[in-house]
Amino acid sequence: MKTVKTQNHLVDSFQRTVNYLRVSVTDRCNLRCRYCMTSHTRWLPKGAILTLEEIERLVAIGVELGITKVRLTGGEPLCRKGIVDLIARLSRLEGLQDLTLTTNGTLLTQKAEALKAAGLRRINISLDTMDAAGFYQITGLNLLDTVWQGITQAAAVGFNPIKINCVVMRGSNEDQIVPLAQLTRRQPFHVRFIEYMPIGVDTLSAQDRFVSMAEVQQRLEQLGPLVPLPSQNGDGPARRFRFEDAPGEVGFIGSMSEHFCSRCNRLRLTADGHLRPCLLADDQVAVMGALRGGAGDEEIAALFARALAMKRGEHRLSFGGDCRLRTQMTDIGG
Repeated sequence: MKTVKTQNHLVDSFQRTVNYLRVSVTDRCNLRCRYCMTSHTRWLPKGAILTLEEIERLVAIGVELGITKVRLTGGEPLCRKGIVDLIARLSRLEGLQDLTLTTNGTLLTQKAEALKAAGLRRINISLDTMDAAGFYQITGLNLLDTVWQGITQAAAVGFNPIKINCVVMRGSNEDQIVPLAQLTRRQPFHVRFIEYMPIGVDTLSAQDRFVSMAEVQQRLEQLGPLVPLPSQNGDGPARRFRFEDAPGEVGFIGSMSEHFCSRCNRLRLTADGHLRPCLLADDQVAVMGALRGGAGDEEIAALFARALAMKRGEHRLSFGGDCRLRTQMTDIGG
């Protein structure tokens, strides 16, 4: 992957430089995680999602505007036919410095080597429990062993660091905070704990499932001192720590209790062709119609600028508040 210095034209009205694009390549997933899907979740028809060529064109325009990091998400991105070829093409874009992917890990055993060869730089695996029964309860399938085989294979082909993302939910997997954190004492994994966000659900009833990152950190500090780590380029919103003498690290992402909006550097591209300036707001700009209507690159770049102009100073989503998202996580991408 070539790294070429480009001028960044994506600076919002709050003087935040946007250089990170999260791209949902599909709304489909082979799991049905409780906090992501509901009984009303329906897949989009094939013609209603961006083609791989359309995704490539949008990412290329974004890179010309100053995007340097792209993360591919879903649904489950490895379910998308042609994903490896898309990664190979994106990895050759001049100016794109970091190409990563978030996956549930169920298809990693078969695809890790090809993903690495195609130019993928890093992998995040969503894993909310190390308990087989708990995994079934959260995802609806008995695939915990398959996920661990995928993690092992990803490490074997050279992905480093491997990040494991855990959404902490009271009454569901809060008992897994310690077991997941203990992984970092045995392996050079980066385990990230993430606050549950009430996306597409009633915010008042969802509050019962919320566990703050302050509580998670307090639980882990009972195991021993957590040594704070200096911030690095690409850290994102995580506050990073390491147990003494541990090869890995833990991180805390407090989207609800510890707003990090002031340093937000990202836009999102949904599978159905919308640019969204914030995960926790319904604002979006449609791009599919312009793409399929023959718009030139300058017209598409103007849509990036319109989405950028929608970025707010901070999100307004709260438990029990007046703000409620109309969309579900499957509509937005991770």
